[in-house]
Amino acid sequence: MERKEILKQVLQPPVIIAALGYFVDIYDLLLFSIVRVPSLQAIGLSGDELLRQGIYLINVQMAGLLTGGILWGILGDKRGRLSVLFGSILLYSLANIANGFVTTVPQYAFLRFVAGVGLAGELGAGITLVAEILPKNIRGYGTTLVASVGLFGAVLAYFVAEFTNWQVAYLIGGALGLSLLALRYTVSESGMFNSIKEKNVGRGNFLQIFRERRLLTKYIQCILIGLPIWYVIGILVTFSPEFAVNFRVDGVIAAGKAVMFCYIGLSCGDLASGLLSQYLKSRREVVLLFLSLTTLAIVFYLTLSGMSTSVFYFNCFLLGVSIGYWALFVTIAAEQFGTNLRATVATTVPNFIRGTVVPLTFSFELLRAQTGMISSAWIVGLTTIAIALVALWRMKESFGRDLNFVE
Repeated sequence: MERKEILKQVLQPPVIIAALGYFVDIYDLLLFSIVRVPSLQAIGLSGDELLRQGIYLINVQMAGLLTGGILWGILGDKRGRLSVLFGSILLYSLANIANGFVTTVPQYAFLRFVAGVGLAGELGAGITLVAEILPKNIRGYGTTLVASVGLFGAVLAYFVAEFTNWQVAYLIGGALGLSLLALRYTVSESGMFNSIKEKNVGRGNFLQIFRERRLLTKYIQCILIGLPIWYVIGILVTFSPEFAVNFRVDGVIAAGKAVMFCYIGLSCGDLASGLLSQYLKSRREVVLLFLSLTTLAIVFYLTLSGMSTSVFYFNCFLLGVSIGYWALFVTIAAEQFGTNLRATVATTVPNFIRGTVVPLTFSFELLRAQTGMISSAWIVGLTTIAIALVALWRMKESFGRDLNFVE
C-alpha cells in the first residue's frame, strides 16, 4: 500500500475523533495528579495528609475505572462501540465540571469515582473501533495515532492548571468533553460489529472469559504486560515531589510538571513503539524492547541523587519514553479476542491495569513504613517488571491477525 493511501486510510474521521476523545480523556484522568496538592490544600489539608489523602483519592478514581471498565466493555459488545463513546464522555465531562465545586474529601472522592467510571470507556472503545475499521496491515498506525495524540492531553492539563487554578482546570476539562460529544454524531459504527449483530452469537459475556481457560490465560497475559506502566505513572511520577526530597533535588519539584514531562515522553514512546511494530511486523518484540528500557529508566531514576530540577524532570521524560508501549499494549488486547468480546477486553484490560495502582500503592505504602521510600520503590518496581516479562514470554504474536472472528 502506498504512503498516500496509508495516510488516507489512517486519517479517517473515526480515527481522528477517537484520538481527540482520548486527548480529553487523558486530560481529565491525569488532572487530579497535577492539581492534587493545591486542590487538597484549598479544602484544608496539609503536611502528610496531602500524600495520604492523595493516595486515597487516586485509589477511589481507580476503583471507578475498574467498575466502568467492566460496564462499558460489556455495553460496547452488546450495544456497539459508539454507545460507549457517547455515554462515557458525557459522564466524565459532567463529573469533572462538578469536581470544580468540591469543598470536602468525601465530595472529592465521590466525584473522582464517578469520573473514573466515565473515563474507563474512552480508550478501549476507541481502539476497538479503529482496529476494526482499518486494514489489518496498517491498523497499528491508527491505534498509534490515537494514543500519541491522546497522551498530549496531560500536557494541556498541566498548562491549564499552571495558568488558571484547579477549579477552572476541572471546568475546562468538562467543557472540552461536551464539545467533542457533538462531533461523534458523524462517526459510523464498526462494520465487523454490525455483521455479528444479525448472528446468533453471544456478545459481551464477560464471564465467558473466566469459564474458558484459554481465554482467561490470554486475558491475564494482556493485563500483566502493562503492569510496569502504571507503576511508573502511579508511584514514581505521581509522588515525584516526595521522591525529590529523598533524592535531595536542588529545588522544588511540581507534581504537575513531572506528569507533563512523563506524558510527553510517553507520547513519543508510543509513536516510536507503534511505528517500530509496523516495521518489525511484531508486537511482542517491541514490548520486550520497551520493558528493557523501562527497567533501565527505573534504575536511572532511583539511583541518582543531588541533581538539579532540570535533570529530575528529564528523568521523568525518560520514564515516559520507556513505558511508551501503552498503545501497543491495548492494541494487543484488541487483537487477541474475537469481535463478540473485543470491546469487553479492550476496555477492561487498560482499566484493570490502571486499577492495579490500588494494590501497587498499598504495597508501596506498606513497604515504605518498613524499608523506606526508595527501597519500597525498588521492590515494587522490579517485581512488576518480572511479572510482565513472564506474561509476555507466554503470549502469542498478534501482528496482522484477521480480526473478523468470534469466540
